[in-house]
Amino acid sequence: MQIFKKLNWGFFLAVSCVALFSGCTKFLDRQPLSATLSDLNQGGLEGQAIGLYGTIRNSQSAPYCGDGMVGIGYIPMQGFRSGDQTVNADPGAAGYITAYSDFQYSKDDWANGVYWDRHYQMILLTNILLQTADSLKLSDNASLINIAEAKWFRAYSYFDLIKNYGEVPLITKRVYQVSDGQIPKSSVADGYALIDADLAYAETYLPSAQPSTSVGRLVQNAARTLHAKTYLMRDAPLPTTQANYQSCLDLCKQIINSNQYALFSPYWAIWKTQNENCSESIFEVQCQQNANTAAGVNTTYWSWWGTEQGVRGSGDWNLGWGWNNPTQNLVNAYESGDPREAATILFSGQSDDPANGGYGRTLPPLTNSLFWNKKTYADPAEQAAAGDPTGAAFENTRVLRYADVILMAAECANEIGGAENDSASEAWLEMIRARARNGNNSVLPYIQYQNQAQFRTAIQKERRVEFGMEMERFYDLVRWGQAQTALAGYTPKNEYYPIPTAALSGNPALVQNPNY
Repeated sequence: MQIFKKLNWGFFLAVSCVALFSGCTKFLDRQPLSATLSDLNQGGLEGQAIGLYGTIRNSQSAPYCGDGMVGIGYIPMQGFRSGDQTVNADPGAAGYITAYSDFQYSKDDWANGVYWDRHYQMILLTNILLQTADSLKLSDNASLINIAEAKWFRAYSYFDLIKNYGEVPLITKRVYQVSDGQIPKSSVADGYALIDADLAYAETYLPSAQPSTSVGRLVQNAARTLHAKTYLMRDAPLPTTQANYQSCLDLCKQIINSNQYALFSPYWAIWKTQNENCSESIFEVQCQQNANTAAGVNTTYWSWWGTEQGVRGSGDWNLGWGWNNPTQNLVNAYESGDPREAATILFSGQSDDPANGGYGRTLPPLTNSLFWNKKTYADPAEQAAAGDPTGAAFENTRVLRYADVILMAAECANEIGGAENDSASEAWLEMIRARARNGNNSVLPYIQYQNQAQFRTAIQKERRVEFGMEMERFYDLVRWGQAQTALAGYTPKNEYYPIPTAALSGNPALVQNPNY
């Protein structure tokens, strides 16, 4: 722990945020390990591995460790520049609208800084686990699984960083002194090579499934899904190579053929807490909150995710901070009668639509925003039970779901081409539309393959509405080469953020991104 006290620069946090062994989780309610490194034996990495699940969530003491990975620093960085998401409800958020929605990024913006810091904090923790395993020559099955978990989290962190900054320093060893982390950027290609190696290991050593006592922990197909996503992004903004399409498709087929997942119906039910970790879930950030902690039973592992996106009103409608509002552009993207519109968007002054996931309430005619994110709309009864009537700290964050695998497979098959792939692409797209249709054959008509360009457009439109408000849209536009035409004010330099000033100040070897 002493190392954290010595690192006073942009990569890392103060010791109060680190809490290496503090990650109690929904799936393993156990006391942190108290052994020293020299005391650890086979399986002794478990405490550190569990801590990684706590680090990606933000239920640790201030400053909140997860706020750059699923929290309030994450949302503007990942979502606001998509054209489909913004902040209308918070009068103090005008600067964020300008900085992100209008592509006027700031090197000194706090969200940019916390996003960078928290991802490197996760990388720091994964490297400590990997160094511990190496120094103790651990090779038992439990330790190999823990190593695989660490490599997955490191790959996830670097993928986020590369998507948002391009070239970044690749720290792969435990940092013992400040100079160990003061290294220059590596190429994007080298970054993806590291991600490939980490995820190949995770695919090999993560279990195919977790027992009921460990629901929410990583599995083999979570590594395959993340790996598939990296293959589609790595050539952006140029068209993806056929080799990368094929690599992505091969991974998606492995996931599909495992028969471990199924699209969950109806669509609106995916985001209800009773359906967390459902048949469609591949990875979620686990959260839980219980007002009753009698007999010393602590079941509170909270996150800002739901609270920060709740309806910002008064009285019974004081449900959150009002961040991450859908835009009119997203509303306009849905086909007439698409049930996903009513499952994704709450409309001010209208019923919350119980047939599509509402609770039989009517929203007041709020003037601070016309639209709200329904995918984080909490059940009032659950809020009361959790002792959280003005928030939703108990909601999981859905990170990877099976629908993405299906649509990635459809996209890759269409781009590779050939009669067999064309037929498979058509069938996969229909799977997504049929689930959304939910038996109502008067909406979302079947789309028949005509040619590659026609079907490419159909898949791209489907991704937008299927993943509305889920932080996918901007990156899809970039990798398709459509960001400049779809997003007003976007220029090629806006693919990447500027590196935060604090990170540059703390690392003399680091240089700013071009054009900043």
